[in-house]
Amino acid sequence: MRYINLRDLEVSRIGLGAMGMSHGYTGSGTDDTESIRTVHRALELGVTFIDTAEIYGPYANEELLGRALKGRRDQVVLATKFGLVSHAGDGAWNLDSSPANIRTAVEGSLKRLGTDHIDLYYQHRVDPNTPIEETAGAVAELITEGKVRAFGLSEAGPDTIRRAHAVQPVTAVQSEYSLWTRGIEDRVLPVLRELGIGLVPFSPLGHGFLTGTVRSEGDFKPGDFRHGNPRFTGENFQRNLALADEVQAIAADADATPAQVAIAWLLAQGDDIAPIPGTKRVARVEENTAADALTLTSEQLSQLSSLPPAAGDTHTEAQAQMLER
Repeated sequence: MRYINLRDLEVSRIGLGAMGMSHGYTGSGTDDTESIRTVHRALELGVTFIDTAEIYGPYANEELLGRALKGRRDQVVLATKFGLVSHAGDGAWNLDSSPANIRTAVEGSLKRLGTDHIDLYYQHRVDPNTPIEETAGAVAELITEGKVRAFGLSEAGPDTIRRAHAVQPVTAVQSEYSLWTRGIEDRVLPVLRELGIGLVPFSPLGHGFLTGTVRSEGDFKPGDFRHGNPRFTGENFQRNLALADEVQAIAADADATPAQVAIAWLLAQGDDIAPIPGTKRVARVEENTAADALTLTSEQLSQLSSLPPAAGDTHTEAQAQMLER
């Protein structure tokens, strides 16, 4: 496994997104034993960058990682997120990045993760009710105290990134980025490159669609993030199958799997990018990390970059209201 720097934080250039082990997808939370084996196998394969959040569960995913990393904490650059749980009474899925809420959130995350510090602490979504300068300042205090090593943002727009960075240098911005979600390329990515901020793409496999294994809307049960998602329903679903088939064809030409091709394309976009494909299965983490050794030809990269945009929005209307692009 090769390694890169997100600003001054060295990480494996392919990380592991832990969300699906506990939250968001069909089967999440049904086999913690396999999830823990997956974390351990990722470490064996050289993965050092693992991502979670207090909202995943809520709390269950951090608790799971705390168990999985017991005795192994020093092998991992551990990232978690705050701001989608209001600890003042409003509860989960309520934006709150006030300094007081961050103070409460970090103590809970540290306890659940079984650690005395968080390597990369992200604001999960921008809170319109709290100036980003106050949020950045609160995290800066945690860095001074040694509870946090680095500050990150998730799904933030250019203005927010600049304002936060002026208060506390931003190490990484996490955003959805893949062959079928490329909206950050025009506005966000240039700002990150200008300021020397790393990019952490989540859902690099298009919520599983780009693996070629998703072939029916019936694959998703209620409660699955993809159930009712615009890209996974109706005519959009059928149109997007054609895009997945194009990736499959290039994968056959490259003697690789579609997932490996999708990740390798992302890695080819720059040495400041560390995608975090999510999985709860050992076989998948083995497949995904093998993309580190895949080098696509210039023709294959061009073909992939020329694929048409995915049909349908990547979020529901309510979810999209929490995004800055």
